[in-house]
Amino acid sequence: MVSKTLTVKNPSGLHLRPAGVLAKAAGKCASDVTILYNGKTIACKSVLNIMAAGIKTGSEIVLQCDGPTEAEDLATLTELIESGLGE
Repeated sequence: MVSKTLTVKNPSGLHLRPAGVLAKAAGKCASDVTILYNGKTIACKSVLNIMAAGIKTGSEIVLQCDGPTEAEDLATLTELIESGLGE
């Protein structure tokens, strides 16, 4: 398992559009992808799970990948989150 602490930069947090971008990208990963936020573990392959977490701008999250391509998946998703998830 690999992980990285990131800060959410999206002005409105992870609302529908960025949550959808993240879930779609996580769905393409061979690894299990989760976010740790406020003591909760969130499965990233579900838009509803991401939105239900209520992750706001400036929040620190821990992105975790566990599986055969975990290092590649973590790098790809980290870049996506740091770039603002298309916003």
